[in-house]
Amino acid sequence: MLTQRELEVLTLVCKGLTNLEIAEELCISSHTAKAHVCSIIRKFGVDNRTLAACYAVKNNLVNLDD
Repeated sequence: MLTQRELEVLTLVCKGLTNLEIAEELCISSHTAKAHVCSIIRKFGVDNRTLAACYAVKNNLVNLDD
C-alpha cells in the first residue's frame, strides 16, 4: 500500500515533524516531503496529517521506538 519512503515519512509525521523537518531529516526537498504526506493522506482516505498519524498508530504501521 505505502512505499518504503512513504513509511519513512509517515513515521516522522507520527513523531510530530513538519514537512520542512522531514525534508531535512531525509535529505529531500520540502516540496517532495509535502508530496509524500499528501500521497499518504490520499491512500488512507483521511483529511489531514493528524488523522493519517492516528490511523498509522492504530493499525501498527509505524514503529515509534526508534
